[in-house]
Amino acid sequence: MEKDTLLLWVLLLWVPGSTGDIVLTQSPASLAVSLGQRATISCRASESVDNYGISFMNWFQQKPGQPPKLLIYAASNQGSGVPARFSGSGSGTDFSLNIHPMEEDDTAMYFCQQSKEVP
Repeated sequence: MEKDTLLLWVLLLWVPGSTGDIVLTQSPASLAVSLGQRATISCRASESVDNYGISFMNWFQQKPGQPPKLLIYAASNQGSGVPARFSGSGSGTDFSLNIHPMEEDDTAMYFCQQSKEVP
């Protein structure tokens, strides 16, 4: 892998719900992105995660040996201290995380998590 290309890993996350299981599917499974370019990760829910006008979708970043870090909550709100190059969008069942411009420190695993239904 070239030095200026970063590899991002995404995770298929299944979260059981109280009234039915909401299955989240992320794509792509992995992504190589050049420094300075845009990375987009998609997350599709098996049913809408919207409720009361809010999209209960969150995005996390996890690096080896570290706990997950909240990047985006409620689909498009940045977590505390999260750089502006991280943004989220979407509603209903379709969501995306964008990272632009990519920096070397962004190499990590990224995953979505719904919080509409919790165990």
